[in-house]
Amino acid sequence: MTLTPIDWIIILIYLGGCMAAGLWMRRYVRGVQDFAVAGREMDVNLGIASLAATELGLVTIMYTAQLGYEKGFAGAAIGLLMWAAIWLVGRTGFVIGPLRTAGVMTIPELFEKRFSPRVRWLAGLFVVLGGLLNMGIFLRLGGEFLVYATGIPPQWLEWVMTALLGLVLVYTALGGMLSVLITDYLQFLVMGVGIVVTSVLVILHVGWGNLLDGLNAAWATGGAVGAKEGLVAHPFNPLHSSSFGWGYLVWQFAFQIACATTWQTQISRVLAARDAATAKTMYRRTSFYFVGRFLLPGLWGAAAFVWFSQHGGLPKDLTSLTAMPNYLSLVLPAGVIGIVVAAMLAAEMSTDSGYMLTWATVIYNDIVTPCLKKPLSPKGELRLTRGLVLGIAVFLLFYGLWYELPGNAWDYLAVTGNIYLASVFTLLVAGLYWPRANSTGAAAALVLGAVGPIVFLILGKTYSIPPEVAGASSFLLAGVGMVVGSLLSAPPAPRSASVSAS
Repeated sequence: MTLTPIDWIIILIYLGGCMAAGLWMRRYVRGVQDFAVAGREMDVNLGIASLAATELGLVTIMYTAQLGYEKGFAGAAIGLLMWAAIWLVGRTGFVIGPLRTAGVMTIPELFEKRFSPRVRWLAGLFVVLGGLLNMGIFLRLGGEFLVYATGIPPQWLEWVMTALLGLVLVYTALGGMLSVLITDYLQFLVMGVGIVVTSVLVILHVGWGNLLDGLNAAWATGGAVGAKEGLVAHPFNPLHSSSFGWGYLVWQFAFQIACATTWQTQISRVLAARDAATAKTMYRRTSFYFVGRFLLPGLWGAAAFVWFSQHGGLPKDLTSLTAMPNYLSLVLPAGVIGIVVAAMLAAEMSTDSGYMLTWATVIYNDIVTPCLKKPLSPKGELRLTRGLVLGIAVFLLFYGLWYELPGNAWDYLAVTGNIYLASVFTLLVAGLYWPRANSTGAAAALVLGAVGPIVFLILGKTYSIPPEVAGASSFLLAGVGMVVGSLLSAPPAPRSASVSAS
């Protein structure tokens, strides 16, 4: 399906309004505090909208739909684990409470207070490495959605990626977190409408009974029907050995706890909140949203599987990743697809802006600043941070063009995130709750925690390394590094007592 004039009008109106709102916030940026953490004045409602919008990107739609296509409704189990982890952290204040109270702009900044400047710099390096590699596939997956959902020529994909990035870059580099928050709020509203409308139309098109019967039929035949389309897993039981299995889900729960407490794009909202109580409330009220984040796009993917399996099979030019947007192009009528594409652009823009700002802030605050002999002027700080946003955009553009995924998109994102999640989570927990933790153990945890994910990225496609093995090993190695390194070296200096979990 190609876009009609009414679809283009809807999309252009949305893009124009979003750009205007983002650029308008530029006038309120007076320094890096405003640029990076919005002056720490974010309230609960704005925090909920911003957190939800940033963590639901077009890449999210793509990988959750792929899970639905390959694993049926069992793919939504990860969303349930994410909800449980975020609610638990919000309820207890585990890590995020003392982290917000510490008044830092980034997680590595806390490590200088607790451990040493070298640990801060090394942690910043691993945070940026994991974050940028994780974000590297966002643009390509976003471009593929637009290509297959709207019918634009596939050779336009690179240009689509560049245009998306350029739009986000303008208001992010100028307005920082203030622009990100206001555009996130608009994008949260548009996404909500688009996702609900699409889900209703998908159910009406494929039929709820037909959807369940189609998934059951694929499984009842031992995967023979589904194998042609890629569904060889139990579509309703995530614990079944053909689906995720116990080992994968245990790793995922640990991974989600680490995400809720250390994933810098989420933590940036914690650090921008007015106080620790606001941050905890934001987490609790946002938590169940993550179930829908996996369930509804997963429904689209499962419906695509059933529809293609009943209509001659998946075309050769499609995969489990691109089946969903192609299916939507057949389902959504003119006008509606314009709303949906605008919603997907909203998802892409909110995620890209939040992530670029986050990694630029970490590079500025924890890698560059500690190496400067004298502080920069406020204008110099802003120019440097904006330049870093631009540099990240250039990296993402080129990285997204050549890297080939070693598995499905969700596994890639989880493992790249683990490059720093496991080790930084270990540092945070030990630094806040274990007085014996010291800089030697912290450095060992950072290095060892990155080994498993990096091996997976380099050799995973050649040797078929299970993602749960790479992910779980990073938590184990980081923990061993922290404990052994701390116990075999001198206790920390008394200054570390200034950072505590109280």
